[in-house]
Amino acid sequence: MARFPASIFQTRLFFPLIAGVLIANASPASDAWAVFNVLDYGATGNGTNDDTSAIQQAVDACAANGGGQVVLPGGNKFLAGAIMLRSGVDFHLAHGGVLKGSPRWQDYGEAGALLFAKDADRVSITGDGTIDGQGRQLAQDVMRRLQGGEIRNQTGNTNRPDEEFRPMLVQLRHCRDVQVTGVTLKDSSCWVQNYDRCHNLVLDHIRVQSTAYWNNDGFDITDCSKVKITNCDINSADDGICLKSNPGGAGCADVDIANCRIRSSASALKFGTASYGGFRNIHAENLEVFDTLRSAVAIETVDGGLIDHVVIENVRATNTGNAVFIRLGRRNVHVPPGILRNVTIRNLHAEVPPGVPDADYEIAGPAVKAPHNLIPCSITGLPGYPVRGVTLENVEIVFAGGGTPQRAHVHLAELKTLPELSGSYPEFSMFGELPAWGFYLRHVAGVAFHNVRLTLKEPDFRPALVADDVHGLRIQSVNIEPSSGEPVIVLQDSGGARFQGVRYPAGIREKVRLLGNSSAPVESAEISGLSANSTALDSTVKRGK
Repeated sequence: MARFPASIFQTRLFFPLIAGVLIANASPASDAWAVFNVLDYGATGNGTNDDTSAIQQAVDACAANGGGQVVLPGGNKFLAGAIMLRSGVDFHLAHGGVLKGSPRWQDYGEAGALLFAKDADRVSITGDGTIDGQGRQLAQDVMRRLQGGEIRNQTGNTNRPDEEFRPMLVQLRHCRDVQVTGVTLKDSSCWVQNYDRCHNLVLDHIRVQSTAYWNNDGFDITDCSKVKITNCDINSADDGICLKSNPGGAGCADVDIANCRIRSSASALKFGTASYGGFRNIHAENLEVFDTLRSAVAIETVDGGLIDHVVIENVRATNTGNAVFIRLGRRNVHVPPGILRNVTIRNLHAEVPPGVPDADYEIAGPAVKAPHNLIPCSITGLPGYPVRGVTLENVEIVFAGGGTPQRAHVHLAELKTLPELSGSYPEFSMFGELPAWGFYLRHVAGVAFHNVRLTLKEPDFRPALVADDVHGLRIQSVNIEPSSGEPVIVLQDSGGARFQGVRYPAGIREKVRLLGNSSAPVESAEISGLSANSTALDSTVKRGK
């Protein structure tokens, strides 16, 4: 079993020496640039007076000059509503400087964010100061207005304002050559930051501390191209890093994510759920995930988009509700289902505990609707529209186990009765109780397990892996230990499986059961050019009814 280099996860921050160099060079400003100090434009910096106008004047003067740096000096707190950034402006929060978002909804107008820009080039937010959205107070102000009838929720819920009424901290649309580096983003009333249809985007050494209210996504990257997210520390009361694609969008392409630490009350790294254009050429590496309610890695297309060429590697996830969730669905019934193919996840270690991993969040995640045992990893498509080409390599997942039929039970004879839920919101618990404790595969063409270890801490009565309508399953050097329900592996209406080097728990009587039109797996000494000692199936392959 491959192991992670110890140096990757020994400290809270990755590569501290490199980090210092990057921060030192993060600001695009130089001695030749003009500097615009907001105090020179009438800002008070006392944290109580409204400094919006003064800050905006400094930004406008900087842009009129052809660009430069707008500085919020350290040791000051600047209270402001929406600020429009412009081309060529580096908005710089000096050490100890704080930009406080107004707690009054009316101070944001139609901007939808504290800092926003549209159709701008060479926009940057730099420094190691703090942007504090005061999200709890702002959301409470919106609720008062809802309850007073001043504004109306589409949902009609006056105790949870719709997202459109809750400003973000940063929202940049149709911008090019964007840099956001070094800053701390704190307590948004909604998504922390959204980059929509931007090109050439660098997000580096950003600290997100936002658990003040609902929908506090750490990063939302929407229909962007050429994106780098590196060396970020994220604690968010919703998805950590989320790629999205809205109706009419081209999707996200050429995205690199590296050396990030993520705590999330939803999913840590997620593609979707808005997935109209899809996600292509995505690479994520060196991620530390912890205390995460849903999935460490969630890859979803449910709105007709294409997911293609995704590589995720070197991930360590502890105390997470689910390790891997891959889903092709059809929520958008006006177009054919999307395509999900060519996904590789390698060098992943995950630990899935009992209970609720995000129990310490101020605002808890959604409650489970019905009792179920621990939910396995899953890769699921739709009838006639399979997920294609998934490789799991050098993966170790430790499950708490403890599943009992008294809590919930899907009999193997009932596999075909499990609902497809093609139009449902995609998340790892969407199917409720599942018939496996390790992996549940359905409607998949070409999935390979290479050097995978699945471990139970406590016994579970279910099989380790169930494959339903899965063709071209490859299992090479897979360890299942120390126990499992029997049979260990179930194939339902599946063909073309090849097993090599599978190690089953000691004392197991039934290793593999075939259901429906499944063909028996071929035990091979070589799979895709890889070879190892094979453990024969003997007579432990049984055909069920």
